[in-house]
Amino acid sequence: MKNMSPWWIRIPVTFFIIFGLMEYFIDAGDKLAIIEYPITQFFMLMVLLILIAIELILKSIENVMFQTLNEEAKERYLSAKSKQWEWPWAKKVWAKLTANKPIAEEGEIILDHNYDGIKELDNELPPWWVYMFYATIVFAVVYLIRFEVYGDYDQELEYQQEVAAANLAIEEYKKTAKDLVDANSVELLTDASDLNAGKAIFETTCVACHMADGGGGIGPNLTDDHWILGGGISNVFNTISEGGRDGKGMVAWKSNFKPAEIAQIASYVLSLQGTTPANPKAPEGDIWVDENAPAKEQTPEQATDSITVAVN
Repeated sequence: MKNMSPWWIRIPVTFFIIFGLMEYFIDAGDKLAIIEYPITQFFMLMVLLILIAIELILKSIENVMFQTLNEEAKERYLSAKSKQWEWPWAKKVWAKLTANKPIAEEGEIILDHNYDGIKELDNELPPWWVYMFYATIVFAVVYLIRFEVYGDYDQELEYQQEVAAANLAIEEYKKTAKDLVDANSVELLTDASDLNAGKAIFETTCVACHMADGGGGIGPNLTDDHWILGGGISNVFNTISEGGRDGKGMVAWKSNFKPAEIAQIASYVLSLQGTTPANPKAPEGDIWVDENAPAKEQTPEQATDSITVAVN
């Protein structure tokens, strides 16, 4: 009987296999099952104790059976148990990869050189090294033909492709990480689901000051072109998040709503632009014009009217 593995290997390996199976079959969401469900800690403790008990029982049975053997059988048993488990095929593979000569056969490859009793062996290069050298030659030939002869993509094109792929990955990441937005990175949301979510928050939180239709009450009118702290998605997002003017403006809502929710509210507020509220409050602040917005092209009729007015 060969000693394939000691107990201090068998117990941890078996324990972690059972632990992995438990984590695989128990759904605990983003957390480990052993953390989410304390009962699993008791279960794994019992598993560890049972494994230790099994090893102790097997060792006891082995000792009892060993005592029943005669002296010759005991020697054969101890000799068989002392043999280590080996992989014959692994030894053969290692011998082929290294091509080392056994010490007993080194006399066949000793060179005639002798330096103060130090002799040199004519060892062959390890086959793995030779194969890798041949592989580099094949790679160099393929690379030369592909990039120098046929002119495949260069470093600039590869860089552009990687940047484009990275931008796509960033966009996909933003779809699932909307709470990372701030006043500098927020974008106007136009999806009906986002606007409806912003409207729901607006109608439960903002109507006391701005009215349900955005016409204004204690707070300013949100439907005209006048803004006290600037319009546009970035300014509106920042005003909702950080609050209005000190002492008399809107309170900061960043502790009440997530960045994604503030973006939805700001987008809904901007969707009220140009609507007609029931009792609009007088404009406050200055007319805000987006400097980054594309210039509107005049129609031929508008251009003709402008010329006529200028002539008159």
